[in-house]
Amino acid sequence: MELDILTAISPIDGRYRGKAGALASYFSEFALIKYRVQVEIEYFITLCELPLPQLKDFPTSLFDALRDIYRNFSEADAARIKEIEGVTNHDVKAVEYFIKEQFDKLGGLDAYKEFIHFGLTSQDINNTSVPLSVKEALTDVYYPLMDELVAQLKEYAEEWKEIPMLAKTHGQPASPTRLGKEVMVFVYRLERQLEVLKSCPLTAKFGGATGNYNAHNVAYPQYDWKAFGNKFVAEKLGLEREEYTTQISNYDNLGAIFDTMKRINTIMIDMNRDFWQYISMEYFKQKIKAGEVGSSAMPHKVNPIDFENAEGNLGVANTLLEHLSSKLPISRLQRDLTDSTVLRNVGVPFGHIVIAVQSSLKGLRKLLLNETAIYRDLDNCWSVVAEAIQTILRREAYPNPYEALKALTRTNQAITEESIKTFIEELNVSEDVKKELRVITPRTYTGV
Repeated sequence: MELDILTAISPIDGRYRGKAGALASYFSEFALIKYRVQVEIEYFITLCELPLPQLKDFPTSLFDALRDIYRNFSEADAARIKEIEGVTNHDVKAVEYFIKEQFDKLGGLDAYKEFIHFGLTSQDINNTSVPLSVKEALTDVYYPLMDELVAQLKEYAEEWKEIPMLAKTHGQPASPTRLGKEVMVFVYRLERQLEVLKSCPLTAKFGGATGNYNAHNVAYPQYDWKAFGNKFVAEKLGLEREEYTTQISNYDNLGAIFDTMKRINTIMIDMNRDFWQYISMEYFKQKIKAGEVGSSAMPHKVNPIDFENAEGNLGVANTLLEHLSSKLPISRLQRDLTDSTVLRNVGVPFGHIVIAVQSSLKGLRKLLLNETAIYRDLDNCWSVVAEAIQTILRREAYPNPYEALKALTRTNQAITEESIKTFIEELNVSEDVKKELRVITPRTYTGV
């Protein structure tokens, strides 16, 4: 079979390619190769800018041409690197040889070619390329999508801010709340955790074969290579260099990013389940699209499939993020290849998250508020005003108010507006207090 959306094993590259395809620019094999080329080129230019004695005569007018190697990087270029890798059996060395070929095409640069990948190990390239891809994917794809979700929730929070609603604790009727406030809870949680995510440093390893700049220092001991690395990683890549490492990144900060993303996903799972439940309670109906089928057997059904899709994809993402955050910081001494294997899957949880957020948005935008059902539940649950009555009675030093309301409401008898009003009239309190109590209803007892 030829690989396409029908034959792809992963649904990210198959069924959901239309939703997740934008991530190919950051996490595909093509993208990884392109990022490696970018790092190698920028490193070479930075060596020229130092300058190393052997590079002081490199024509700076060619810097743009060098940058065009990655700026204009094509699938044919990536295929050429894979062809070279077929001989070298080493993916990063293949990038080096490819860049040397590009130098040959520019002409007259033979004297400078051995300074491509000078003093570096593969992980200096991989552990800069991957965090760079994560950084740009967060900035270009993830944050705009999360902003869209938060904006939609804010819109609903404002639209429904005055809608009273029966709250549920332990699945049982509780003191009323407002629908808009309940939505605002998710806005608050998501915004706070997105702030935490944005505060997580995006760091890179760049320090030679064992993190000590051994090769750099032996060749050019006169330079401060730590300062060089810090400047290169910060100014050319927009990342922060990890000062003390083995051959590989410590991955602690990347793990923190994945843990925070997992926590954000958990909030979204909670949100999707709540809206699913509200639909089940008939607090919302769903917009019907002509031609759509809800159930293959039951024609009447309009299922909350978007929220279910989101929950499932977020669950898959969290499983992968959990493994990434717990596995990557662990290595055997200097390193083994488990980090490389795992890093190739960084884009997969991103893909499931992108799918999930789009599904959440689709579900949210299909909601139709059903105030009739909301008010029906409120009006059928007068027992929830018991808290309000007993609180005012406590204020008035009424004897055993909690117990009095408990005796009234904890029965198998329906508590109605009438029984509450009868209870109020029988209380031994002033008329002014009774007036206070009479105006309390399930629709008005919603707090601030």
